[in-house]
Amino acid sequence: MTEKINPRAARLEASSFCQLRCPSCPTTTRAIHPHVGSGFLRLDDFKKFVASNPQVRDIELSNYGEIFLNPQLLEIVEHAFEKGVVLRAANGVNLNNARAEVLDAMVRCGFAFLNCSIDGASQATYGKYRVRGNFDTVMANIRTINALKTKYRTDKPLLCWQFVVFGHNEHEIPIARKMARELGMNFAPKLSWDDDYSPIKDPAFVLRETGFPVASRAEWTERFGTSYLQGICHELWDRPQINYDGKVLGCCRNFWGDFGGNAFEDGFVEAVNHEKARYAREMLQGRVPERADIPCTTCEIYLSMKAKGRFLDRSKKR
Repeated sequence: MTEKINPRAARLEASSFCQLRCPSCPTTTRAIHPHVGSGFLRLDDFKKFVASNPQVRDIELSNYGEIFLNPQLLEIVEHAFEKGVVLRAANGVNLNNARAEVLDAMVRCGFAFLNCSIDGASQATYGKYRVRGNFDTVMANIRTINALKTKYRTDKPLLCWQFVVFGHNEHEIPIARKMARELGMNFAPKLSWDDDYSPIKDPAFVLRETGFPVASRAEWTERFGTSYLQGICHELWDRPQINYDGKVLGCCRNFWGDFGGNAFEDGFVEAVNHEKARYAREMLQGRVPERADIPCTTCEIYLSMKAKGRFLDRSKKR
């Protein structure tokens, strides 16, 4: 069995609730509900986690929901700052409902990174996928953050405009990139996880404007022999996903089951070294056969690895 791990970073789901209704999102379809559920990370659990794990200095808060819906986000941000813990939301935020005092705290307390999910450069386009979202509200919140960064003389949080490319928004890629630059944001186009929803219409244009080598995740797998997001699997070692209630989910993709143990009740290190989690890490490297009680056996990333015989190589993390 693989050696035990003692991660220096973690992922804690701040909120599995989301106010948007993006068509192919598993939060919208409630596919996450049986095993992830609906809830918020509690301040008391966050404080306990930080106090019990002084080795963890970097925490990701975003996953299947919108972190800004957590009613205790302000206090979580301030407590992390007091304890010297770096917070980030690299998985994504929609930034539609953000209280002024929370945005102020994020800048004042040096929140590291906000990956803003903005799939369009106008309401007409943005709203087709980000259903219930308001493009102007998102832009206003970004400008507020920038004004606060000037006020506090800081470059934090770093802002990224994440643009999932669809057939209905591909024509706005150049416009969105220009807007991102004007707002001091990085621009990061991304392939949709659902190749069947609004597929790309003009692959040549998209490849030219994004620098992508392919126009879909299926093409990626065919060309490179690995899943587009196979790197996610490394999270089971380096930055394990913990649900808002302490349940060990392992990675940000998993919503099919858990790996045993509870990070808030049993301890983080103990929970991520539960027998199921350790077996999963061996399984992802192709060292042991798949087991029905391991959530990875349901994941298309693992199924692709198995089909091609190209398992995870820990010496080639990306």
